[in-house]
Order: sequence, then C-alpha cells, then structure tokens
Amino acid sequence: MNKQAKRAKAATSKTVAKVEKADKAVVREAAEVRDVPVVKLLGKFGELGDQPPMVALCAATIAAGLVRRDGRLTTAGVRMLAAHALATGIKRAIKRSVDRTRPHLLVDEGRYETGRGGSADGELSSFPSGHTAGALAVARAVARDYPRAAWPAYTGAAVIAGVQIPRCHHFPSDIGAGALIGLAAEAAVSWGFARFGLRDVIASRGRFEGEVRPARP
Repeated sequence: MNKQAKRAKAATSKTVAKVEKADKAVVREAAEVRDVPVVKLLGKFGELGDQPPMVALCAATIAAGLVRRDGRLTTAGVRMLAAHALATGIKRAIKRSVDRTRPHLLVDEGRYETGRGGSADGELSSFPSGHTAGALAVARAVARDYPRAAWPAYTGAAVIAGVQIPRCHHFPSDIGAGALIGLAAEAAVSWGFARFGLRDVIASRGRFEGEVRPARP
C-alpha cells in the first residue's frame, strides 16, 4: 500500500470514528425520551415504514388506479412499488455486508460492535435504515406524479425516519444512509420509466387526469 492510499485509509477511519462518536452521543440523548407517550405514538406510525405496510400501500394505489382507469394514479402506484422494491434490495445487500449493533444495546448494555457482515442476528443489522429507505423512495415517487402531495409525503417519511432514533432502533447515520438509498432507488426507477416509455404503456390501461384518451378506431 502506497503512502497516498495509507493516508486515504487513515482519513476514512478518522471520519468513521467521528461519525460513530456523534451517533452514540445523539442516541444516548434521544433515548431519554423513548418512553414519552408521544414518542411511543409516533413509533407506531413509524412502523408504517416497514415492508408489508409499504407494499400494501403501493398495491392499493395501483388497484385504485386500475379500477378508476386513471393512468396517472396507476403510474404513481407502479413507480412507488418499483422504487420501494429497489430500495429494499439495496438496503438488504448492504445489511448483509455490514454488521452494526442496534442503538438499544448501546443504551441498555453499553454494547457497540461493527464489522463485516455475515451475521443473521437482527440485533446486528442497524445499518442502514430500511424504514427510511423504503418510506423516502415511496414519498419521492408520490411527489414525482403528484407534486402537490410532495410535502405531506415527505413529512410522513421524515417522521417515519426520525422517530427511529429516540426509539433506539437506528443511529443517525443509519437514517442518512437509508435516505440516500431511497432517493437513489427512486431516481433510478424514474429514469427507467422515462428511458423505456413505461408511462405511456401504463397510460394505455387508462387515462391521465386532464388528458383525453384517444378514441379507438
């Protein structure tokens, strides 16, 4: 390893150490309110970011669009589902390659470990936040087809992500990584929609709001 590579490795290690130190400090502070009723209530809402509720929401959106023959709504549902699936796949791959203890182990037992992945223990799968990745991917997909719904969608995703910290389910950097995954996944899916004309394919099963579907000859 040359000097430049050694310096880069040392700089990376120093940065990681600083992030971990900040993560631990934030979690210890946030843990003091984890039993507050409002945090528990928001925690229940936060569970909507889990995979089954998110998939159900996407499927319901697609079904509503098909029933109403609304191409815009159907497109939104398909985009939501595809973005969520990709975000979940990326998240799962990273979790398999990185082990990190859940914050509650640090708070309750003083235990903190990181390392290469391979463990099947859910208590070592803190990084990254899957709830954040999935919720933000879906929120961005909603905003893509319904710009007026952007702020409600983003607010919901922010609550789902943010409450994971006082609940001691994730560290702040887990949340940040999950957010990046969600945004990247939705951007990739929307690029595919534009590249392969999927909007027009979906629109053939209905109509877009404000557009008149051409009559069949």
